[in-house]
Amino acid sequence: MIPDEFPCELVTWQDSYEMARTLAGMVKEDCYAPDIVIAVGRGGYVPARVVCDFMLQDMLTSFKMEHWGSAAREKPEVRVRFPIAVDIRGQKVLVVDDVTDSGETLQYAIKYLQGFSPREIRTAVLQHKSGSVFRPDYFAREEKEWRWIIYPWAVHEDVVGFCGRILEREVLTSGQLAEALFRQYRIRVSPVAVNDALEDLLAGAEIGKSGELYGKKLIGPV
Repeated sequence: MIPDEFPCELVTWQDSYEMARTLAGMVKEDCYAPDIVIAVGRGGYVPARVVCDFMLQDMLTSFKMEHWGSAAREKPEVRVRFPIAVDIRGQKVLVVDDVTDSGETLQYAIKYLQGFSPREIRTAVLQHKSGSVFRPDYFAREEKEWRWIIYPWAVHEDVVGFCGRILEREVLTSGQLAEALFRQYRIRVSPVAVNDALEDLLAGAEIGKSGELYGKKLIGPV
């Protein structure tokens, strides 16, 4: 079970790009030539596109699974939300995702894709957490210590989620919220990013506002 407070890592665009480049190099060095690359949505969309770029591979498709929400909120079960829409029967497949956390997403993905009778399936992720129950064929980095990893294509969504987690329990100003983000999750973002998150939380009626203060406890009567 994930605790209320834990460290996060914000990955930069450049760092994620270099990890995807490393992945492509590993696949080529292994002489694996997939007929098609499949991104696991949503986390695998960007890495898969970069991997395809370095492999000069234009056969890229995807399917969307649901397991983790924003801010490390785990959903009750892994499920396919949008299925794969191409025939992969008899093909060599490379499945790309961003990270193996618990490993259940990729486990489920492999089981799902095997139902379409591909010739071979191999998996690749940017970062593999050593505590995962599934070990992918290729990964750019192995993470020995657990932390929640925030990729640049999901920063706003996760900041909204973490701000929401904090404001479920506390009533704070935007400045105090920024301090709490760093204290509780080691997330350091700009005041603009915090204000953007607060605007979305207010728009979704997840928090209320009184003067300069924000929090779930300040939601007024409907």
